[in-house]
Amino acid sequence: MPHLSTQPDSQPLAIASPRAWVVFLVTIGLSIVADLVTKYWAFAWIAGAPVKVVRERVLEVTPRLGQLIPAHAPREIVPSVLDFTLVLNPGAVFGIGAGKRWFFVTFTAIAIAVGAHAFARWTRRGDWAMHVAIGLILGGGLGNLYDRLLYACVRDFIHPLPGVVYPFGISTPWSGREVWPYVSNVADALLLIGVGMIVWRSFRVPTKPGPSQGLRPGVGKGT
Repeated sequence: MPHLSTQPDSQPLAIASPRAWVVFLVTIGLSIVADLVTKYWAFAWIAGAPVKVVRERVLEVTPRLGQLIPAHAPREIVPSVLDFTLVLNPGAVFGIGAGKRWFFVTFTAIAIAVGAHAFARWTRRGDWAMHVAIGLILGGGLGNLYDRLLYACVRDFIHPLPGVVYPFGISTPWSGREVWPYVSNVADALLLIGVGMIVWRSFRVPTKPGPSQGLRPGVGKGT
């Protein structure tokens, strides 16, 4: 299995570096805190009164979870750019796979185990960007896993590009006329940022010295 890291192979693996573990674990911890605190704040403030999510009620009405959210106007943060509105999501990111909660619980647990192994065995000591990226992915996954286990659904509230539609009557099979009809949360955003960082980092391959690099002036050259 190739290393995820772009650090030279002379660097020890991250599993042997206390600093790498600190970066990794702190990133996970801060990601979980950021996700759960913002979810708590959103469900306490956005609807005008606190909205309490009760697991038993969620299981009773799934997939009609909209019944558990009181009618409320979205909170406009930046016009046509960002709204906050409360949604209970029974599926995965963007509502995919509604009703398959235990599948996503199992999948998330496996993904977290794979991510931890990737950090420890596939990255190098000094590859902080990769450690942060994997930490963001695991922290986001754990934040949503917490919701699925405690509430049997995921609490969402972030709606980018609200009401923005494609021009010229264009529509897509996955979103219709609206460019971004999905409501998500901080955990989803952290997951996407982490994946983006890994993709970006994978293209930053170290440049290997050429045959003439490192030579002193005049050495190996004709005069």
